[in-house]
Amino acid sequence: MRGYKVFSGTANEKLASDICKALDMPLSKAKVSKFSDGEINVQISESVRGRDVFIVQSTCAPVNDSLMELLIMTDALRRSSASSITAVMPYFGYARQDRKAAPRVPITAKLVSDLIEKAGVDRVVTMDLHAGQIQGFFDIPVDNLYGAILFTDYLRSKKLQNPIIASPDIGGVARARYFAQKLGVDMVIVDKKREKANESEVMNIIGNVEGKDVILVDDMIDTAGTMVKAAKYSKKKGQLQ
Repeated sequence: MRGYKVFSGTANEKLASDICKALDMPLSKAKVSKFSDGEINVQISESVRGRDVFIVQSTCAPVNDSLMELLIMTDALRRSSASSITAVMPYFGYARQDRKAAPRVPITAKLVSDLIEKAGVDRVVTMDLHAGQIQGFFDIPVDNLYGAILFTDYLRSKKLQNPIIASPDIGGVARARYFAQKLGVDMVIVDKKREKANESEVMNIIGNVEGKDVILVDDMIDTAGTMVKAAKYSKKKGQLQ
């Protein structure tokens, strides 16, 4: 019998099933439910004694429920004598709160890393962290994987006529530049300001996107609204058809 098992939280059940299919092994069973007051309840349905365990669980929306589910499942597995626990988190919630951007605000990414460690996780596997320095918030190994290789192959297959890479903000330039270099195309940058959470204003487009097939490279789902604003702004400036 294999010395490891794969469990899934409710955030990534399809992904966990696909991983197990690729490994030619069954997805291990765990029951995740809620009490009437909203508390999360987890019961591991099979023995994990002495096994290396992987929990596939992004801390995506609803972020707080997904995070608590990961912590509670980790605690259940640790108390069931698992040999090691690896948290596979393709999306790392609270990653944007990685520094003090204003007075009297938390560094929530550090708090989340502390909670994950305290719960009993031995290793974290994540993808395309919003801020790479979050790896240093942990005292356990963190594997930050990159999806760029798969994405560049996909973009080449689209055979776009006039592709150009766009970074939605200054902070994403390094990520966008990687794609631009791999594809051998130019890059533009959206200069924006954020007065408050979930609201941003486009100030300028650094570069020319007229007649281009724009490939937006970002790691956050709120980018769409920003780029719509950027498109409208560029059209007024005569930069976008």
